[in-house]
Order: sequence, then structure tokens, then C-alpha cells
Amino acid sequence: LILVWGGIIAIATHPIFLFLTKLFKGRSILSSILVTVIMLSIIVVPGWLVIDSLLEGINHLKTMYETQRLVIPPPSASTQHWPAFTKPLIDLWTEASVNTAEAIQNHSDQLKEVAIWTFGALSGFSKGLLQFIASVIIAGVYFIYSESIHNTSIGIFRKLAGERGDHLVEISITTIRNVVKGILGVAVIQAGMAGIGFFAAGVPFAGLWTILCLILAIVQIGAAPVAIPAIIYVISVNSTLSATLFTIWMLVVLFIDNVLKPILLGRGTPAPMLVIFLGAIGGFISHGFIGLFLGAVILTLAYKLFHTWFSEPPETETVESALNPETEEKAKT
Repeated sequence: LILVWGGIIAIATHPIFLFLTKLFKGRSILSSILVTVIMLSIIVVPGWLVIDSLLEGINHLKTMYETQRLVIPPPSASTQHWPAFTKPLIDLWTEASVNTAEAIQNHSDQLKEVAIWTFGALSGFSKGLLQFIASVIIAGVYFIYSESIHNTSIGIFRKLAGERGDHLVEISITTIRNVVKGILGVAVIQAGMAGIGFFAAGVPFAGLWTILCLILAIVQIGAAPVAIPAIIYVISVNSTLSATLFTIWMLVVLFIDNVLKPILLGRGTPAPMLVIFLGAIGGFISHGFIGLFLGAVILTLAYKLFHTWFSEPPETETVESALNPETEEKAKT
């Protein structure tokens, strides 16, 4: 999986490698090292911030609970106008604000399940981050041998599909780049912007909500299920100015994919959203965090190749036309 993901990263970022190689007058190794370092910086720094945020939040809650300083502010007056289905949440919030220790004791079973899920998500994210780092390093090695790898790929496709092999290779490259830029790239940008908003507004466990936004954006649900409760929380707790700025920022986050996807995808999505959704979910269930990205790309690529093969007209030559030159001539006409 790490080798495959490394190949996908190499295909998606190969134009950048070519540009730097020209800039450095053909020094492919130097270009490969520079692209690898840039990609590692983009992955490692935000990833570490997310993990650090989660650990810091958990340790802070633990310390406050042990010293009996864990105080949850009561719901504001604006919560009285919230829809009826939010009443259980408001009741729980009120209970926790009156006596936090007693509320934790009363709901210990549910909190244990949440804690187990949180630590599992943190572990999966950490493992996925390490796999990403390994894949980026492997992609850097692929850059150096990109020409021979490309020729080998064409040879394999020609063996499988004959003269259509070259066309299928180009379709594969285009599809991978479109999915990585238009689907995964937009999801990363959207989750990153949401994370900036969470950290700036002081939302508890900002790192965890950022990861959830990333997952929801990749599976094409969007960040709304996380962003809307966060907006409600900030409006209830923070000052009016802070809440207004956060709300505006999160609205930009929610709608930015409508602007970025047409720009990065060009002529529309490479596959129906259901295919991308199933690929991402299936990959996540089978192979964890890295499968979330890998599954979306692989299933979309498979769909695109199948669709291309299925759409091609059948061969016109038949047994009858081969035996009868006159029929063959008419068929050609």
C-alpha cells in the first residue's frame, strides 16, 4: 500500500518535479530531494500540530479533573431558542455545568466509549502519518527513475490492451492527477482552513475536529456536520465579535469547495461522487487512514478505465466479413 500510494503521489506531483529539473538544468536528484522535503514539510508540520493539540487537550482535561478545577460554563440564554431535538444535549450541558464530577460519574460508560474511540482515532492518524512520510520518500525515489517507470507502464498496458495501451496510460495519469488535486487536495485545503478556525477560536479538541473534517470532506459529505456544531458552541461561549468572525470564516470553509473543485478538476469530476465515496469508505475500513486516500483514487481509476473500455465501439470485423470481401468493403464504407 505504501508503494502504491508513493506511486500515486509521484504521478500527481511529477509536473512540479519536471519544472524543478528544468530550473536546475537537468539535476534530477536535486529536484527529487527538494520536492520530497517540501511535501514532507506540508505533511509533517500540520500533522504534528493536530496530534499535539489532541494530547494537550486530553492532558489538560485530566489535570483539571484531578485537581477538581474542571468547570464547564452553563449554556447561554440563546440556547433556549434552539430546536427541540437539541434539548437532550442542552440538558447534559446544564448538568455538567452544575456538577461536572457527578455528570462524569453518571455518564462514565458513554465517556469510556468516547475515550476509546478518540485514542483509536489518534492511533490511526499517527500510523497514517508515518505511512504518508514513508510514501513521500518512496515517491522521491520514483522521481529519479520516472522515465523508465513510465516506459515500463506503457509496455504493460500495451500487452494488456494492444494499441489502446498508450491511451489507457494517459487516462490513468489524468485521472490520478484529477482525483488527487480536485478531490483530495480540496479536502486537505478545506480541513486545513477549518483547523485554523478551530485553533483560533479556542474550540476544545481542535485537532480531532480537523481530522473529522478531513475524513468527511474526502467522502464527499463535507465539513458541515462538524462546522455547524462548532459555530453553535463558539456563539454560546465566545464574545460577539469572536463568534461573528468565526462564523464568517467557517461559512467560507463550507463553500470553498464549490470554487476550488471546478478550478482544479477542469472538465468535471472523473467519476460519480458515489464511486469516490465508496472508494474512500472502503479504503478506510480496509486499510485505515491511508486507505481513505488510496481507496478513492484506486476505485475512481478502475471506474474510469472500465468506462473507457466499455464505451469503445466493438470490432466491425466478423467471420462473415472475413469470408466475403464484398461485405467487408461495405462495412468499411
